[in-house]
Amino acid sequence: MKAVAAPRAPQGAADGSRASHRRQIKPWILALTVSALLFVNWGFLEDNLLQHLLSGPSSHGDAAFRSGCAQPDPLVPSRHPSLDQAYERIAGASFRNATVRRLSGAVQVKTESFDDLGAIGEDPRWDVFYNFHRYLQETFPRIHQQLQVEKVNTHGLLYTWPGSDASLKPTLLLAHQDTVPVPPETVDSWTYPPWSGAYDGKYIWGRGASDCKNQLIAAMETLELLLEAKFQPRRTVILSFGFDEECSGLRGAASLAAVLHRRYGDDGIAVIVDEGSSFEQTWGTLFAKPGTAEKGYLDVPITVRMPGGHSSVPSDHTSIGVLSELITKIESSRYPTRLAELNPYFTQLQCGAAYSPDFPSALKKLLLGRLQGWGGRRHHHHHHHHHHRRHEDEDKGACVGKPDRLALEAAKQGPAIRYLMQTSQAVDVISGGVKVNALPERATVVVNHRINVGETSRVVKDRLAALAAEVAARHNLTLHAFDGTKAGEEPPESITLGTNEHELEVAPVTPADGSDAKSPYAVLAGTTRALYGDEVVVTPGIMTGNTDTRHYWRLTKHIFRFSPGYDPEDGPGLGAIHTVDERVSVLNHVNMVRWFVTFVRNMDEADLD
Repeated sequence: MKAVAAPRAPQGAADGSRASHRRQIKPWILALTVSALLFVNWGFLEDNLLQHLLSGPSSHGDAAFRSGCAQPDPLVPSRHPSLDQAYERIAGASFRNATVRRLSGAVQVKTESFDDLGAIGEDPRWDVFYNFHRYLQETFPRIHQQLQVEKVNTHGLLYTWPGSDASLKPTLLLAHQDTVPVPPETVDSWTYPPWSGAYDGKYIWGRGASDCKNQLIAAMETLELLLEAKFQPRRTVILSFGFDEECSGLRGAASLAAVLHRRYGDDGIAVIVDEGSSFEQTWGTLFAKPGTAEKGYLDVPITVRMPGGHSSVPSDHTSIGVLSELITKIESSRYPTRLAELNPYFTQLQCGAAYSPDFPSALKKLLLGRLQGWGGRRHHHHHHHHHHRRHEDEDKGACVGKPDRLALEAAKQGPAIRYLMQTSQAVDVISGGVKVNALPERATVVVNHRINVGETSRVVKDRLAALAAEVAARHNLTLHAFDGTKAGEEPPESITLGTNEHELEVAPVTPADGSDAKSPYAVLAGTTRALYGDEVVVTPGIMTGNTDTRHYWRLTKHIFRFSPGYDPEDGPGLGAIHTVDERVSVLNHVNMVRWFVTFVRNMDEADLD
């Protein structure tokens, strides 16, 4: 913006009057000019100040980033001859061969779960779990002889090892016995048959090998080893294994959690570790990313009902056409990309800025701006109504306030990162129409959503209701938006939006401050750095999918979704979960056992708040 020039005095006026005229106008001209320059150059000043803060090896920036990503010292349990000996044995060839056999055998027991399973005791497909229980009993005799073993809702497994100090809250390890099915038409594509549990010297192959019979077997190996070494826990140790995690855990984990809740009450458990995220090489640094949050989950079935009739005398729009119009509206805009400060990815960025040589400078600048409270408001947005927008406008005024520049910059890394900071929508299932010469009376689609941290399902419901209202008005249909109308009972000439039993709000975020030595997070991070070296940076992670932990929220605030096995020679993404050639490396598996043995002992000695 150019400064406005001072008006010139008329020619011929006395010098004195011209000077006094200039003196009168100068202060406000100056103020206007300065404020205009500041307005225009605030971004420039801010950038320069940030550049100054970011320069130099021990800059303020680094200190700010490091304080947001404190790394506890490696944590090793106190010396104990027989326990130390047991730990050493894990690295040896005989234990490795034995645990390969045990995991391989577990993979060979087919334990598929299906979305359409009937009642337990009536649907024979549940009976596979009897075989799995028998296998575990034969394979881990000490656990079954010495610990309290309970069956919950027939197939749920609960193992309790009481500690000597009842005032200490228990350590709880979770896993699930079930696997996703293997579609028969894919069997020929597997390198080794999917239920073979084949071992090729490096990998154990088969369905469930990395999701998550490896974690289940590692937890069992841990207790068996500790029993053999005459470990006497102060803190109770519990294993809880559901059997329908792959269809939301409504019969398995839900029943197990209810039993534990009756026993221990709200916040009665010290820590939970379940399957989840693992290790990742990013920005030139190895990160361990225990999941401390999960996105919410919402399926919305949308049904359009319209009059039938003969196709030779059609209406201008059939139920399929109207539903298509609504789908097009839904897909024409996305939810905004927003990074709430309680989202673990906000901490991950600080960890990257603090410890990674290849961390992008543009991200670093925006991150420091956010930490200093510049570059837009501090983001504590929660429940905003999102209006219909086109993709290219997705972040202009989507929420109250400005676009989240930090989130938009981070999202340039690709969809996998963007969806850590954005509610997703996917139109996944559609059905409608019966016959080619009959107008379809009913058409239905299901839209799947994973809800961003800092938002609620209300955001999704409000947006879908607003879009459906526009379409309903255009076609003179009544709208039933989330009013409890049951599937199959939708009124004629209507659009109905519903939900189902899988609806889930965003999980409570687990506290994850590495500088708080009395926190379960510090025990977990210290254990990880003790096993894998202090070049590993531990940062809280976020899950876009859900685990059985959804049923355990009331039991503890300290829930970690973490698969702690790591093999440095194993490239990323080799577990191939839910697809062909699922497998786990033997080193990953053995390291998982070492991690659990160390973690259980560290938790036993931990002085927690």
